[in-house]
Amino acid sequence: MNHAPLTLALLDATALGQASAVTLGHYNDGAQSFRQGTQDHDVSQNVAALLRHLPESRPQTILDLGCGPGRDLVTFRDLGHRAVGLDGAERFVRMAGEHSGCEVLHQDFLKLDLADGRFGGVFANASLFHVPSQELPRVLKELWTSLEVDGVLFCSNPHGPNREGWSGDRYCCYLDLETWRRFMADAGFIELEHYYRPSGKPRHEQPWLASVWRKAQTPPVTSATF
Repeated sequence: MNHAPLTLALLDATALGQASAVTLGHYNDGAQSFRQGTQDHDVSQNVAALLRHLPESRPQTILDLGCGPGRDLVTFRDLGHRAVGLDGAERFVRMAGEHSGCEVLHQDFLKLDLADGRFGGVFANASLFHVPSQELPRVLKELWTSLEVDGVLFCSNPHGPNREGWSGDRYCCYLDLETWRRFMADAGFIELEHYYRPSGKPRHEQPWLASVWRKAQTPPVTSATF
């Protein structure tokens, strides 16, 4: 299905701050119910999609971007990897650290401060769709920089007809595959695979677009046009 081209939102500093603060407030206020509602979700397909593109010869340092209460940190930890969480919601940071025993960074996605080349993989499961589209190129390039050579980024987002805005008290972007590909290529990533979830359903019953990307050796010198 062909969707309309994305028109980048033009949010000023106040609106960007509100998008972040209100969205994080939603997750902070509902942290306990979110943990109860998601603790049994099966994302093993997504975990496997990231790991199959990483070297098996050594444990990896994996950033769980938007780790929430820490469910997937425990999975990566128990598989022998060095798992590091990151979330902007203070209650999630506390929950995830207590639940997993892993390092958990308290950072807003719009104010990332990550060490260059620290991570072999980034697991962004149901998180990057909260980044306003005008900020997404910068955020993706910051993730590119945080990955080691040939590092891998997994992401899963609800897809849609290239629209963004408020969904209740969360700021959300619903992008289609081709638009997401342009963002990723522009940030210096090479596509490895993509699929829709949940598997085995007709497309209209698959709200999630999952994709896996490898860090290119050099970032692009031009910017995509949306």
